[in-house]
Amino acid sequence: MSKSSGFKRRFACTGCGECCTGRGSYVIEISRAEQRHLQNFLGISWDWLRRRYVFRFDETESIRMRPNGDCVFLDQDRRCRIYAVRPRQCRTYPFWPELASRKAWRAEAQRCEGIGQGPVIPLVRMDQRRKSR
Repeated sequence: MSKSSGFKRRFACTGCGECCTGRGSYVIEISRAEQRHLQNFLGISWDWLRRRYVFRFDETESIRMRPNGDCVFLDQDRRCRIYAVRPRQCRTYPFWPELASRKAWRAEAQRCEGIGQGPVIPLVRMDQRRKSR
């Protein structure tokens, strides 16, 4: 049994938008396929999408962030304007490999009010969420 499988993870998104706000030096990776979905969803040209919303970070492409660290798609009510086509990284939060340990999960719970709420999420379902789409 791995050290991360000995505790139960509960999660129910509250829609607070905290996971989309200023975390410092993080990026939201977005694949080319996800960019196409986003382009179609927004009804804009490929060039405009790339100029306005995407930047290159190391070997990946990422969604631009506002100067305060918030995602550019977070509206004034702290709701995601692209929720239906949000990138995989957003869809799989908080089931990221770096949050697999008990210590990391508890630390993340300090900023995410949905961690510790709702039903227990089985490990197999977490793996499926990370691997989906």
